[in-house]
Amino acid sequence: MNRRTFLAVGGTAALGGVAGCLGGNGGTPANEYGYETTTTDGTEVPLAPVDDVYQWYENDEAKFADARGRDQYEAVHIAGAVFSPAPNGTENDPAEEWSTDTQIVTYCACPHHLSTMRAAALIDAGYERTYAIDEGLNAWIDRGYPIEGANVSANRSTYAIQGQSDAAHAGEMVMLEQLDADRREAAPIADDGSYTLQLHYAGSTDSRFRVEAPDYTVEGTLEELTSTTVTA
Repeated sequence: MNRRTFLAVGGTAALGGVAGCLGGNGGTPANEYGYETTTTDGTEVPLAPVDDVYQWYENDEAKFADARGRDQYEAVHIAGAVFSPAPNGTENDPAEEWSTDTQIVTYCACPHHLSTMRAAALIDAGYERTYAIDEGLNAWIDRGYPIEGANVSANRSTYAIQGQSDAAHAGEMVMLEQLDADRREAAPIADDGSYTLQLHYAGSTDSRFRVEAPDYTVEGTLEELTSTTVTA
């Protein structure tokens, strides 16, 4: 029975596997499909196209790990995915129950910054068949692929926070966190020091967020942070 049929009759497929260990001695990505890779924390992470990933989903060929914050996961996530936040998971992380030869797909919405951080940690722990969705969760949702959560019908808007850091930090990550919820996004710093944090959000623009760059931290409402270029 494929995953779509299984979900239709009321359940999330439980893919079997012998328990693995996240404290491994490191690994390299198998990348058996020859996908483009990106380097995160010194580890190459293969970026899998969303449509290929969906075929794995349909055929029960992979397990899915949501690398975002808890509130984002509970609001909407790929049906059957587990909560396993970037970079190193959580206490009693579900990935610890998976065999190290499991094909794992991580994802986020930014579109693959948090997910590649989580994937890199898994690859380093010996889960070498780990991939991040290249286009991110929103491409999955836009295609009508299976999702679940408390707010699957909510109308979400996309917000862009533009910022400027020191160009010396090019390639490093900037983190965005909501102060009153476990909601996170990330973005890399470009060669000129600029960055763009994208947030897909259905809440109030009065909610407060923190932007943490390598050289400064700024807090403000979503409205304030999107109305100007964030700098030190």
